[in-house]
Amino acid sequence: MWRNRTSDTLVVLITHNINIHKSSTMEIKILGPGCPKCKTLEKVTREAVAETGIEATIEKVEDIVKIMEYHVMHTPVLVIDEKVVLSGQVPSVNQVKEILIKNQ
Repeated sequence: MWRNRTSDTLVVLITHNINIHKSSTMEIKILGPGCPKCKTLEKVTREAVAETGIEATIEKVEDIVKIMEYHVMHTPVLVIDEKVVLSGQVPSVNQVKEILIKNQ
């Protein structure tokens, strides 16, 4: 509580906890210049999303300037909700499914 000295009015400050819910749709990005490994990661990721039933948008990013914004040294890169979760390797469908479930 804080008392306003000029008008002697009692002012009560209340802080509300606001629950901010993440979007129910996972945003997935595959970063890479278009090499065979990058294309394989995109294919594997699409299969993993389909098999898990997770609602997701998948975007392929090939623009090197945009890729550099994620501060990664090796492609392909898997990004979930703007978080780099995998870089420089091509996982199996099951490995991607585990990553997706972990990052829901």
